[in-house]
Parts: sequence; structure tokens; C-alpha cells
Amino acid sequence: MRRKSIKTFKKNYSKKINYNHYNKYRDIKETIEKRYNILIIIIIIIILVMLLNLFYIQIIKNEYYVDQVAKLSENTVQGSTAPRGRIYDRNHKLIVDNEPIKIIYYKKTAGLSAKDEAKLAHKVASIIAVDFSSVTDHNLRSYWLALHPEQGKKKIKDSEWQKLEERKLTTDDIEALKLERITAEELGTFQDDDKEAAYIYRLMNEGYASAEKVIKKENITDEEYATIAENVSDLKGFNTRLDWDREYLYGETFRAMLGSVSTSDSGIPLELKDYYLAKGYNLNDRVGTSYLEYQYEDVLKGEKNVYEVASNGEYKLVKEGKRGNDIVLTIDIELQKAVEKILEDHLRKAKQEPNTEFYNRSFVIIAHPKTGEILAMAGKQIVKKGNNYEIYDYTPGITTSPVVVGSVIKGASHIVGYNTGALKIGERRYDTCIKIAATPMKCSWTYLGNLDDLTALKYSSNTYQFNTAIKVGKGNYTYDGPLSVDPAAFQTYRDTFAEFGLGLKTGIDLPVESLGYKGGSSVSGHLLDFSIGQYDTYTPIQLSQYIGTIANGGTRMQPYLLKEVYAPSKDGLTKLISQTKPVALNKVNTKPEYLNRVKEGFKMVMVGDGTGIGHIDNAYKPAGKTGTSQSFVDSDGDGVIDTETITTTFAGYAPYDNPRVTFTVISPDVYHSDTNSTYQTAVNRLISKEVSKKFFELYQ
Repeated sequence: MRRKSIKTFKKNYSKKINYNHYNKYRDIKETIEKRYNILIIIIIIIILVMLLNLFYIQIIKNEYYVDQVAKLSENTVQGSTAPRGRIYDRNHKLIVDNEPIKIIYYKKTAGLSAKDEAKLAHKVASIIAVDFSSVTDHNLRSYWLALHPEQGKKKIKDSEWQKLEERKLTTDDIEALKLERITAEELGTFQDDDKEAAYIYRLMNEGYASAEKVIKKENITDEEYATIAENVSDLKGFNTRLDWDREYLYGETFRAMLGSVSTSDSGIPLELKDYYLAKGYNLNDRVGTSYLEYQYEDVLKGEKNVYEVASNGEYKLVKEGKRGNDIVLTIDIELQKAVEKILEDHLRKAKQEPNTEFYNRSFVIIAHPKTGEILAMAGKQIVKKGNNYEIYDYTPGITTSPVVVGSVIKGASHIVGYNTGALKIGERRYDTCIKIAATPMKCSWTYLGNLDDLTALKYSSNTYQFNTAIKVGKGNYTYDGPLSVDPAAFQTYRDTFAEFGLGLKTGIDLPVESLGYKGGSSVSGHLLDFSIGQYDTYTPIQLSQYIGTIANGGTRMQPYLLKEVYAPSKDGLTKLISQTKPVALNKVNTKPEYLNRVKEGFKMVMVGDGTGIGHIDNAYKPAGKTGTSQSFVDSDGDGVIDTETITTTFAGYAPYDNPRVTFTVISPDVYHSDTNSTYQTAVNRLISKEVSKKFFELYQ
């Protein structure tokens, strides 16, 4: 019975094991099938993605990828920098053009030895004439060594060759020894044609080996140019091409602001290398390096020729380059020319007058108040050379040379007073000197009597502004007592002045512009000085923006020099690409009646016995404001500011009922008091009168 039970147990256990084994097998099989199905689905998805991608590449983007493959298989190079666009004035008179220049150049080809190059140099020397006066002894030795490489090797001792192998000497050391051991007798065989060849050989090996080397670009005769061009197959690496130089049809007129372009020899200047390389330029490209040429490089640059290089080294033109776009400036070149001459004439005349030892420059800006267009801008500096005077262009100083401008800014000071309630329209005050404890007396230029807000502008009262500033600063004034003002008043003035363009960048389209000086003191006396333009300094272009803002009714316009851009054309300016639209930067935060009150005062400045009489002929219905400020110079060049001078300024517009032009004229350091004479030159007024007269002659 027990045996049967054991047997039955074994049988049942065996069945159980078989059943469990079957279930396990079934689970594994199902898992494999599931994974297989998932794998099949993934493979199908991958195949579909590949098919879709293949369809996209071969059908939809077929032309693109064919073009890319063609580009990769082509060996193309770019030609030299294409001619730049031309520059015209506002009346479409050509100012800057491109003058074609013949070039003979060398570009190293593969497989040429130094000896081959030396022989080429001698062959070319027999064709072209170059000035070889700068050839050095080292150049001659290098040339001799290139011609006689085997003799050069013999000049090195076996022990020195051994040291080279042992790395105790370098190849440079060996070459230096060769050059040193060339004898005077060996060099004595050189004639002038050999020296000329040595000079050419030097030019062939200057700079980067792969770069194009200019051999001759000046005074190339037609015969020289043609002979090289006809024999390029024999003169391996030598060739000819036409380059260009900028041609300035009005000479030095507006020359500094037009800017400069690098030469084909120099390429991109070191200080601009990173900037231009980041834009995709090559090191040997010709680029704008200053002012308008730099500012509008992207517009003026041309497109280079593109060549395909065949297996035999020949070049095939595949894409013809083109000249850069032409630009039209807001400048009237005839007006600009006249303004520059007026400045030069009056600088020379003024230097013959007393007390002008430190006067050496003046600035003029003529602009359109409603658009911001600059019609003319010029600065001139006069420097004594021996017994004569020489005049230099100083126009960049219009954006970079701040000056103390004086009372010319009193229009903005009035607006501060009106806006804060420190000044009422028609308010009358006596022109009495201000005396703060422990400080000198502060007065107007003369006693002016009982004034209202208009006559305060007409006669340029300082004390009228002082009283406004004290109220703006919430001060309590007593004669010869201490005066304390709220330091926030400085910012109140600066905020309003900035709305007129004083104390911040104007946005003119030039690469360099200064802000001017902002004083850091909060002393009460300095607030009074600030109110009459005797503390912070401003550039001439800021002053021009200020008077334009008043003239046009309170809108600060961005000054600009680029008027239009045209595509290059054989027919001249026919394909307009873009036109500059005037940009309003802000509106002065004041009531129209306040601004009109200032404009009424500026009209009075220019008539009768106003301080601006004679700056613009009354026939043109002028309005404006003069300024006289204290300034200081270093009289003996020791780095210490030690002499007080007077700077005169003028900012005006016309006609006052519909302004279409503004004039800004500044003449620093026209007078100094360290003399027995009280004579003060009227150079600023005379310049203003003549430039305004010239404008109205051209624009009646």
C-alpha cells in the first residue's frame, strides 16, 4: 500500500512538473513573439522614415543638394576686393569715385624652388622698372643664396651639419650662417639689374606664402602691363589686374568725415581684424576704416569675382563681381565747400587780432530742424608753424570735442523753470548780483535792470536764471548768506536738457560720438553755474540737436548723413534701394505755450539791441541764442590747466515762423584776460553771418 502511494505521488509530481514546464515554455514563447512583433514594427517605422527622408532629399531638395555637391567638388577662389560704391551729395553731385589702377602682382605656385623664383625675379626685372633704392645688404645676400643654393651649402662645415642632425643647431641657424659667409667679392658681381631683381625677389617672399604680393602699382607703363600679361605662362605666378583707389573729386572738402579705405597692400588693419573676420572678410580685403566708409561698409562694399580653378591651374570666371551700392549723403557739397573756406578765412584773420593766442578752432553745423538732415558740418584748426599758420581739418571734433557752451542753453533752462513752477510766464525780476557766503559775486555780463522772461533771454541775464535755479533747488537765498539746494535739482535740469539732446548721444550715423562731461558736485553754486551753461559740457552736434528741437516745436530729431542708397548702374542713380526716414527720438515734456515763449524770446535775441544781432541777416527772419562762457587752457603745455579764456557760441534758426534751417557755430578760447587789452574778437558772429548768408544764397 505504501509502495502504491509512493508510486502514485511520483506520477502526480511528474505530471505537475511537466505542466509547470509547459506553462513556462508557453510564457517564453509569447514574450518572444511580442518582442518580435515590436521589432518588426520598429523596423517598418525606420524604413518608412528612411523612405520619407530619401524622398525629401531626392525629390523635394534635389536641386539644393545637387548644388551643394557641385560646390564641394569645385575648387573655387575669389578675386580681389571689388570696387566700392560711389558717394554723392544731396544734389547727386559725385563726391567719391573709384579710379582704376594697374597692378602687377605675384602669387606663388606649387613646385617652384627658391632658385626658380630668383630667376623669375631677374626675368621680370628686365621687363618692368622698380625703385630698388631701399634694397638692403640682407636682401642681396638672400637673393645670391637663392641663385646659388649648392654654393651656399658648401659654406656650412661638416661639424655644423652634424650639429644640425644632433639638434644643436636649427635650420634657421644654418641659413643665417650661409648668409653671413657670403663674401663681398661674391656680392660685388651684382649690377643694377641684379639689385632690382633682388628687390623684386624680396617682394615675392614677403608676408604669407599663399598671399598675393603686389610687385608694382604706380607708374606702370602700358608696355610693362601688356608684356607681363602676354607672358604669364612663362612668368609663373606673375600676372596683371586692374585695382582701384578712391578718388575724391572735391579734394579735401569734407574729406575727414568721408573716411578712409585700407589699401590692397595692407588689407584689414590689425585693430579691426576681429571685427571684419567675424563678418566673413579675408585679411587682405580692402575695407572702410573710419567714419562714413566704415559706418556704411556693408552698403559700399562690392561683390568679388568668383573663379573655378582647373586642374592645370587656369582660372575660369564662374560669377562676375560687381561694384558696391552707391550712397547719397544729406550734405550739400557746394555749401560744405563754402563753409570750410569761410572758416579758414576767419581763422587766419582772427589770429592777427589781439588776445587770440589760445584761439585755434571753430565749428559750424547747418541742419534741417524737421528731419535731422545735416546739410554741412565743418571744423577747422589753425596751428602756427614757424612764422606761418597751417590749417587742418577738425570736423571729427563736432562729435568728439565737448565745450562749455554758456548762455546758449538758457532756452532749456527756461523750460525747467516753467515745468517746475519756479518761473512764471511774464514774471519780472531785477537783474541783481547773487552773493553766496564765501564765494565770489555772481552777476550778469552787465546790469540789465528790470526784466521779464522774454527780455531775460534777449539780453542773456545770468541772475534771472540763478533765481530760477534757486527755486528749482528749493533754496532760501539771502545776500552773502549760506545757500543750500536740493541735490535732486541737478537731475531735474539734466533730465530736461537731455530731452533737447544735451548730455546724451544724438544718434548721428557716425562710428564715434562723445557724451561730454557731467559734473559730480552738488554744491549750490554749481547748480547756478549749470543753469547758465557753465558746468556740464556738450559737443557741437548736441548743441545742433538742441536748437533743432526748439525750432521744430519740441521734437528731438536724430541727425543723419545718409540720405539714399542706390544699386550700382551704368546709368547713374536710377535704382533706388532705400531712403532714410527721419527718426523722432522723443518729445520735450512741456506745454506748447512754454516752448512758444522760449521761441518768442529767441526772436527778440536777434533784433534791436539783442545779444544775437548781426549773426543772421534780419531779412531771413532769424531766431536764436548766443553764449559766452568761461573756459580754461594749458597755456605752457605742462599738463596743468592754468589760463582762463572765453568761448563764444551761437545756435539759431530761420525763418522763425516756419524754420527750415538751423545754424550752430562754436569758437572756443577766443579771448583771454591776461593782457592789458580788453579787445575781444567777433569771429564767431562773423562766421555765423557769412555761413547763413551763403545758405540763403543757395536756398532762397
